[in-house]
Amino acid sequence: MTCFKAKRFILKMLSLVSVIRGYNILVLIIAQYLASIFIFSPEKSLKYVLFDLHLHFIILATVCVVAAGYIINNFYDVKVDRINRPLKTGLDTFVKQSTRLQLYFFLNFLGFLFGFFVSWRAGLFFAIYIFGIWFYSHKLKKYPLMGLISATMLTILPFFVIFVYYKNFSNIIFVHAIFLFLVIMVRELIKDLENIKGAIANNYRTFSVVHGEQKTKKLSISLLLFSFFPIAILFRLPELGFMCYYFYGALITLLFVAIYLWKSKTKKQYQFLHNILKLLLLIGVLSLVFIDTSLLLEKVIDRLN
Repeated sequence: MTCFKAKRFILKMLSLVSVIRGYNILVLIIAQYLASIFIFSPEKSLKYVLFDLHLHFIILATVCVVAAGYIINNFYDVKVDRINRPLKTGLDTFVKQSTRLQLYFFLNFLGFLFGFFVSWRAGLFFAIYIFGIWFYSHKLKKYPLMGLISATMLTILPFFVIFVYYKNFSNIIFVHAIFLFLVIMVRELIKDLENIKGAIANNYRTFSVVHGEQKTKKLSISLLLFSFFPIAILFRLPELGFMCYYFYGALITLLFVAIYLWKSKTKKQYQFLHNILKLLLLIGVLSLVFIDTSLLLEKVIDRLN
């Protein structure tokens, strides 16, 4: 009996991690800390950044509201996910719907509170973001263009909330944001193609449902080609450092995605491309440490001292 309870508890924990997309949350935390250290606060020591209580509050607030966003998105998408992701949906059911909704409200409250501890502006930012995620999940995602743009914006905003905190704007941040926006939008379009069966069954007017597979592919490939322009601009910025090698790899990867996408026809192929773009974004996050290697060495020496 005790063994059964232990297994049940483990399944519930796995279910919860699945609902809040634990992998995405972990990547977001790493991205925010690396961006804080290597992009947004180049004049501050590593010790100063890591002992900045307000920064930790902002990251905690982001984690809470994004996790809550995944919960509410899961709540509205349960019928679609039964068709598109039957295994994941089966795992998600180990946590009751009522428990998930209670956790949704609790996490949003915590997120707002952590933001408010930093400043009323941060609290307002997170309050607007909470509403934005709910409105997207409830209404916007059912419409082609608005759903696509809002999904991309809501994905990229948590990363750049750190920019709002540090008020540190530079060319590399602006151009990097354009690159991320384009790649994430392509990922959303490919995800639409991957999940088209569930969208049609539940009358979702996603981009791929309204405009068809071929037009979705053409738009995706056009956006992939447009993403070469911010990469070319980034190559001209000296502070890019050894991260330039990541963008060389990104050019080859995005070209491969464009060619393979045009030939793709099955859900499995779209899923493969979706995972490649996720991996590309993850490697991009980890590559932030290579921006301006002189800065990296300076921070390592400062930490040792």
